[in-house]
Amino acid sequence: MQHPNMTQASITGQQRSDRDNDNNAIDLENDGGTEPCSSHEPPFSAFSNTEKKLIVLAVSFIGLLSPLSASIYFPATKALARDLHVSTSDINLTVTTYLIFQALGPTLFGNLSDVKGRRPAYIGCLIVSVAANIALACQRSYAALLVLRCVQSSGSAATVALSQAVVADISTRAERGKWVAYAGMGIMLGPTLGPLVGGLLDTYLGWPSIFWFLAIFSGTMLIVTLVFLPETCRAVVGNGSVPPQEWNRSLWVCLHKRDLGEQTETLQRSTKKPNPIASLLLVFKKEDGLILLSGALLYAGFYVVLITLTDQLAERYSFNTLQIGLCYIPFGVGSMAARFSVGVFLDRNYKRLIQQLDPTNAKDPESFPIERARLQVAIPAVYVSAIITITYGWVMHYNTSLAGPLIMLFLVGNSTTGAFNVFNTLIVDINLHQPATASAASNLTRCGMGAIFTAFAQPLVSAIGIGWASTAVAFLWVLTSPCLWVVMIWGPKWRAAEKQRREERETKK
Repeated sequence: MQHPNMTQASITGQQRSDRDNDNNAIDLENDGGTEPCSSHEPPFSAFSNTEKKLIVLAVSFIGLLSPLSASIYFPATKALARDLHVSTSDINLTVTTYLIFQALGPTLFGNLSDVKGRRPAYIGCLIVSVAANIALACQRSYAALLVLRCVQSSGSAATVALSQAVVADISTRAERGKWVAYAGMGIMLGPTLGPLVGGLLDTYLGWPSIFWFLAIFSGTMLIVTLVFLPETCRAVVGNGSVPPQEWNRSLWVCLHKRDLGEQTETLQRSTKKPNPIASLLLVFKKEDGLILLSGALLYAGFYVVLITLTDQLAERYSFNTLQIGLCYIPFGVGSMAARFSVGVFLDRNYKRLIQQLDPTNAKDPESFPIERARLQVAIPAVYVSAIITITYGWVMHYNTSLAGPLIMLFLVGNSTTGAFNVFNTLIVDINLHQPATASAASNLTRCGMGAIFTAFAQPLVSAIGIGWASTAVAFLWVLTSPCLWVVMIWGPKWRAAEKQRREERETKK
């Protein structure tokens, strides 16, 4: 899909580039290498295979900041309540407000990056995060904690949306599945590593060390961004061959790279101004809204498993903080393994459809049924996630050997993360003209829904038990799964109609 504010030459060039890359998708059997192209067309991305891997590795680590900042805090809640002379319920309020601002923060930075570039948005996020974490480490009042946690969340949360946008900048649809999985590994590691690291720091160094650790991590990622991370936004650098503004170049590029001649054919210039509510507008579109709703419910449901796990392990197995932190590891390993399961199937299914379709449709990205290519993998993953989540709940309910819950946590992490990665991929696929805005919309809905589910998770488990609570979550996923079937059937028509409306608006301008 082309950018709505390209010049006509840019639109034509991007359409030719997309057709050429989709037509050659069946040849992409290498590990994400530069896709083949005709002698008359520039490649979709000018970055080499190694550069792509390093870029995605960097944004994956930066994306770890948001979930790590949220989950590393959990083991310290009792210590904070004691030292700040407030109740545990008051400290839990800071978790809820964190999730709320985690939903709102990316709406500004995501749209800004689609217009001005990824690097300025990353730099802004990381500066806010460093400052907020230093202030949190130094504060000693509940009011300051509440306010600064909101600031901390606003800065760190957008890194998730930006990492998905970078993947869209440098990868074609045919290979995007595995790159999204790579970029998402850092995001999914946060809920796993956070409680373990937080427990160790709180036990041996006290709760302020948690925020000093986050400040150091944010500062390190800021240095990596300033020194190494290149600009990838296609509205700024095209396929990567157009030099960005001098102030927007990494130190490495300034010292070691020569400027290439500008290739206006690959440059998708935008005349839009940053719009902080652009992400919110996507929620109210038919296709986007149904995808975002499904992804938000999936994320919020597995967050119920994670947020109640600490109490379940403490109550049923009498574990201490460190032991509980170690039990989060299987979930993280399962999340990382999703790259080798769902991510691989996602790319293979895309290539399978390319081979099956009429050549004319296969070559045209606008008529290619991208919804079918993604949801044929996502829908089974959702149903598998529901079955595994129910099993986890009842294994925990009957207090089986510890191996039972740990195996189920691995499988929950693998299936839910895989399905959620597909939703992230699809929402970017149908909004290629504003990938960071689309990712920010995903962040807005999932964190908003997560905040609601977090508020009711513990009371629900206390009222009906972990077995029935997990069953209720899984039933909700199955109940809303027809939304995905609707998108798969009618999504291409809605997308075509949206494209026509966009072109009509451009014609009037």
